[in-house]
Amino acid sequence: MRSHQYGLLLLRLALGAMWMSHALLKLVVYTLPGTAAFFDSQGIPGVLAYPVFGAEFVGAIAIVAGVYARQVALLLVPILVGAFLVHLPNGWVFTATGGGFEYPLFLVAMSFVLWLSGDGEFAIARSERFTLEALA
Repeated sequence: MRSHQYGLLLLRLALGAMWMSHALLKLVVYTLPGTAAFFDSQGIPGVLAYPVFGAEFVGAIAIVAGVYARQVALLLVPILVGAFLVHLPNGWVFTATGGGFEYPLFLVAMSFVLWLSGDGEFAIARSERFTLEALA
């Protein structure tokens, strides 16, 4: 069914746009040194702000373009897990002071959906589709 592929394309574009917006937020609004200082304040080594930015920026482009989008979405999950852990003490709702953990958790779920389901329509470099048989 072709509509399934267009649905995955929409997911891929939305997820890629989210990653790009967060990468640019770190670069343009908070600045990379400011992001590093925030990481330090959360007990995360500040130097990690730079590879996190790079992964988000390059990952966003790859996901939107459909260049091994499934694998890229999966490789970015640890960044989301880090965001989830930072926001965990703030509670569920993302509008809570300091931001809750619902949004990072939702994005983890969407990343797994993309990984499990495929790249969608108009992917430049298609990923192998996930099957349980491939694990055997």
